[in-house]
Amino acid sequence: MTQSSAPAKLGFAEQVTLLAFMISMVALSIDVMLPALSDIATDLNAENPNDRQYVIVMLFLGMALGQLFYGPISDSTGRKPAIYAGFGLFIVGCLMSIFAADYTVMLIGRFLQGLGVAAPRIVSLALIRDQYEGRAMARFVSLVMTVFILVPVLAPALGQGILFFAEWRILFVVLLALGVGTVLWFGIRQEETLPVEKRAPFSMARIWRAIMEVCRNREAFGFTLVGGFVFSAFLGYLTMSQQIFQDQYGVGEMFAVYFGVLAIALGTASFVNSRLVMQFGMRRLSFYALIALTAISCFFLIFTYIENGHPPLWLLVSFFMAIFFCIGILFGNFNAMAMEPLGHIAGVAAAVIGSITTFVSLGLGTIIAQLYDGTVLPLVASFAVLGALSLGAMVWTVRNSPDRPES
Repeated sequence: MTQSSAPAKLGFAEQVTLLAFMISMVALSIDVMLPALSDIATDLNAENPNDRQYVIVMLFLGMALGQLFYGPISDSTGRKPAIYAGFGLFIVGCLMSIFAADYTVMLIGRFLQGLGVAAPRIVSLALIRDQYEGRAMARFVSLVMTVFILVPVLAPALGQGILFFAEWRILFVVLLALGVGTVLWFGIRQEETLPVEKRAPFSMARIWRAIMEVCRNREAFGFTLVGGFVFSAFLGYLTMSQQIFQDQYGVGEMFAVYFGVLAIALGTASFVNSRLVMQFGMRRLSFYALIALTAISCFFLIFTYIENGHPPLWLLVSFFMAIFFCIGILFGNFNAMAMEPLGHIAGVAAAVIGSITTFVSLGLGTIIAQLYDGTVLPLVASFAVLGALSLGAMVWTVRNSPDRPES
């Protein structure tokens, strides 16, 4: 190929959009399924009403395991081959779910999908870290999150729309097509960001050393833990949202509308954060957002208890919007702050941080979701308790940690 016929270099806006869409494969794989959880569980003979939650949980389990390895693999082979491998597993998982004859095969397929989407989820962060640092990295991540949030706004409506005309298996056909299209876009347009001379041989010992470095570094471990606590309550919401809106409040097909409106709060916060973080810094914004999240949750917990776990729908939605706005401020910042002292091992650090965050949130979030008893009391309580724990963990993290003017 001559220089004149080579594709133009990927621009800033296109790269933000591409990486946002790659990372959004995780959200898409979750949110497009939500309106179909009841149908999937019924058709494949799931035993318990709460068993439908495992369609979401198994994807997160695969993602938690996959994140631990894709970063080190990308440090060894380069960012692009690792992402290709992940999309390959994702495609296999989609095919298994399309042809699943029982619930076990479905859950295995979901596990493989999670194992696959861990690659774009974690390697994209390392790819960003290759090119940016400090507040510039936080700004890029926030812009990615702003584009990314369009997926949970639209995905449930997409899933509901497909269910009007076809059965739930077609949802996985759509995921398969989008996965193939995304990896082709990435392969054609994205340049490799890790030069050969900066690559490191893959080894389990190197992963273990990275785990130890993350755990011993006060900033990296502390902000990772805070991110895990915050995401735990949000994961609880994700896994029980269909039951809350459709079973408890009986909104029916309007579930996609409610879910999308709440997702807008996350997207708005990410956009606001991308503007404010350059002026005020990640730590200050995150600290105020955690205070607001905890205070709002504690007050609403008291009201929810008085209402026997069934507050008016409009007030519950208002509560979720306020909480999700706080979480939207926190998402990009805690990832960036945890990565900040680990630029010398960006790939493996992103893997370890992402894996720890997901394992923490998966364990706590699954417990929260399984406590669903037909009321929102367990969920609201989880936001209050985990918000307080996150606030305490952040205070512990920043105390005596090195001053970083760029944060």
